[in-house]
Formats: sequence, structure tokens, C-alpha cells
Amino acid sequence: MIQSNELEELLFTIKKQFDYDFSNYSKASMLRRINRFMEINSMKSSVDLKFELINNPIIFKNFINEIVVNVSEFFRDPSFYKSLITNVFPYLESYPKINIWSAGCSLGEETYSINILLKENYLIHKTRLYATDISSNAIDKSRKGIYSNNNFKDYTKNYFKCGGKNSLSDYFISDGKDSIINSDLKENILFTNHNLVTDGVFKECQLILCRNVLIYFDNELQDKVLKLFYDSLPIHGFLVLGKKESLRFSSVYEHFKEIDQNEKIYQKIK
Repeated sequence: MIQSNELEELLFTIKKQFDYDFSNYSKASMLRRINRFMEINSMKSSVDLKFELINNPIIFKNFINEIVVNVSEFFRDPSFYKSLITNVFPYLESYPKINIWSAGCSLGEETYSINILLKENYLIHKTRLYATDISSNAIDKSRKGIYSNNNFKDYTKNYFKCGGKNSLSDYFISDGKDSIINSDLKENILFTNHNLVTDGVFKECQLILCRNVLIYFDNELQDKVLKLFYDSLPIHGFLVLGKKESLRFSSVYEHFKEIDQNEKIYQKIK
């Protein structure tokens, strides 16, 4: 297994060889995930890992997918979606066209949840959703929009808690084992790779969602990403973070006002 004193050298190699910069990610989180990857792939040392990453493209792709956190579910934290409908959607109604960026979209559940609510609130026809992630595996799964039925009872409960107006099953086609999102809910979504650490402004968007991603970054990298979001928002645009995340210690904090303290919804004011 890799030790903490070997981590910096490994991350330097990855950055130099592949231009993926993980140097400002949480060290403890990185070590856990890298060691888990090595255990799964029967690698005993950092030398073994570096050799495989450099010489085996499939191993490198699997490595990126493993160390990047992909945790998501439909209508997770219903109170957040309820606040979004109440506090943000009325502003979005005033725009002739709406761009929404779901940064760190994971496996697509949050993106499709947003789109369902946009449809129910008569905003989907003028909305373009950009869903990005560093993980190519996550993007591929998101595009397909196929999900196991195992947790749909919980998804349905959360859907109604956040103000859902129909039956959640109306938005899927099910074969009994899996459900696939309806094709009309894919038409206005672009799923694509984007690296928050190294890539620039993706698109000017009236709403940016990046929930539970920044907690895996150190303070310096958090500030860098928040500046990126600031540059991507017009005046009066909205930024949404996870409940354990905050703008308070960022250099862009004074440029936002808090719309919902509990749900970490902010609006750019200058």
C-alpha cells in the first residue's frame, strides 16, 4: 500500500504524465481511495501502481474513475429541491433562455432530478443543462440514464417531499429490474468531461450546482474553483453548494448574498 510520504511523488507523476492535477485534493481521502484501488487490482507498491498507470490506459481510466467520488441519488435532500423551486425558479422564469451547469454531475441522478422539476414548472423548454464530470465512466452512465429499481421507493418519497406534481414513474420506462429516463428528458442535456482543477469557464450559466464536491479539495483549490464559478455566473446568477460547504472563507464571498443558509444557495450581486 502507498504511504503518505509517497503520495506527493505519485501525484506529481500523474500531473506530468497525464495533466491531471490532484495535488490540492484532500490527502486523507486520496490515500484511502488509492489504497483501495491498489488492493482491488492486487498492487503491492507505488512502483507497481505507477508502472500500470503509465503503461496501461485501461488501468489509468479505471484509476481516475475510482478516486473521483461518484455518490448521487434522485432528489437527494428534498429540502434543497424545495428551496430551489421556491427561491430560484421564479428568477429563472424571467430569462428568455436559461443555462444551468451541474458541475461534478456524478452518475446523472441530480441532473435528471433538476430536469424533471424544470419540466413540472414549465421551464424545460427554454433551458439547456450542461452536466460535467472529470470521470468518463460517470459521464457514460449519465448519458445512458439507466438506473436500478432497488431504491426507487426512497426516490419516490423524496420526489414528493420536494414538491413533485406527478408520479415519478411517469418519467421512466422500466423493465422490472432497471429504469431508463425518458428520452425527452435527455434532449436538453449535454453530458461532457470537464476538470474543475485545470479547465476554464465552461459556459455563462444562470444557475450552477456543485454539491458535495468541494469537500474533497483543500482550501486553496476550493477558492480556485469558486472563482471559476464566479466568472461563469452573470450578475444575479445562482450558485448552489453542498450542506458541508461554504463560500464564507472564499475570496469571492463578498460578491454573493445568501439566499438559503441551510441549503447553501447563493446569488451573485457584484
